[in-house]
Amino acid sequence: MSTSPPPAAASPPVDRRTLIADTAIGLVAAAGLRGLTHRAVDGAAGLPAGSTSYYFRTRTALIGACYQRLAELDLADVDGGSPAGAAAPALPGASGRGPAAREAAAAALAGLLYRWLTVGRERQLARFELSLEAARNPELEADLRRAGRGARVRAAGIVAALGADRPEEAAELLVAWTEGILYDRLAGALARSRPAPDLTELTAVARRMLAAALAGPA
Repeated sequence: MSTSPPPAAASPPVDRRTLIADTAIGLVAAAGLRGLTHRAVDGAAGLPAGSTSYYFRTRTALIGACYQRLAELDLADVDGGSPAGAAAPALPGASGRGPAAREAAAAALAGLLYRWLTVGRERQLARFELSLEAARNPELEADLRRAGRGARVRAAGIVAALGADRPEEAAELLVAWTEGILYDRLAGALARSRPAPDLTELTAVARRMLAAALAGPA
């Protein structure tokens, strides 16, 4: 007597707020903020008209949702568990303070930079666009600050585990340098003429960044 295989489990439904935020981020990456409208998000996400405005009544609220989602995805990358594409190596937590731990951290940071310069490129471009909007709109400042705080807290934990005497200060430097590299290579004046991202070169850059951040004040 033959038996039929059990039915495949249905995929969990995508949360609409997450779908809307992801779609909005994609629109900003493709067309800048001029392409971000409630109607455009509805169409790109395949949602009934009015769906985006139901969840996010104003454009400011929609942009705030983008900040939150971008921070969530970036921190998932740091932890090595991003849902998009190949997982990046997780940065260390309490993994020691010796040369081997620092080298592992440099390799992991280089992996993050490589990821954000390649498969995560569009997301980072959207983040730059949205950050500039917050600089012009005081209503968005709190959302941007909240989104950026998580990265700095996580960075402070990492550099503290690696032996930083002043982890908050070291984290500020590390985040600022990371942001600078991403902006320079994705949107800077020479971005289009630069060679493709190279993991070996980025590892050397990450090693120097960590060494400088961990060295403490002069």
